[in-house]
Amino acid sequence: MDGDFRLDMNEVMKNIETAEVICIYFPILRKALVIDRRTNGEDEPMVKLAPMVDSIEDRFRSIRRMRPKYPRPESITVLPWPKYVDSLVRLGIWDRIVERFINSGHKKAVAECQTTLETLRKLEKAELAAVVMGQDYDTIWESQRRPRL
Repeated sequence: MDGDFRLDMNEVMKNIETAEVICIYFPILRKALVIDRRTNGEDEPMVKLAPMVDSIEDRFRSIRRMRPKYPRPESITVLPWPKYVDSLVRLGIWDRIVERFINSGHKKAVAECQTTLETLRKLEKAELAAVVMGQDYDTIWESQRRPRL
């Protein structure tokens, strides 16, 4: 999974620094990590795993449902992540996300980041085990097998 997918790390880090909302999609897990940094003095920033959606408009609607007190975000970064979950950590992306919450004093969001990372790791491990075991997956060879007469 960490194969030939190239990233412009400077662009990724710049977007992490500036976006109000970051959505990191994990296609193999069929999940998205939605990070909404907006606060209003009453609500903390949001760090949440959500199902993948079909379009950016669907994501805007889902954010609106999750955060009804907030208007449509002014900026959203969408990052498909076909790599391993731990590559977010290895490449420094995860630390940059958490660092922004630490610097703004949002301890609850920092804790949610850690919990979410562990959940992502567990989901990935389970999905990879399912691939190996053939659960919910079909091989191209299986469909070509024919009984011998």
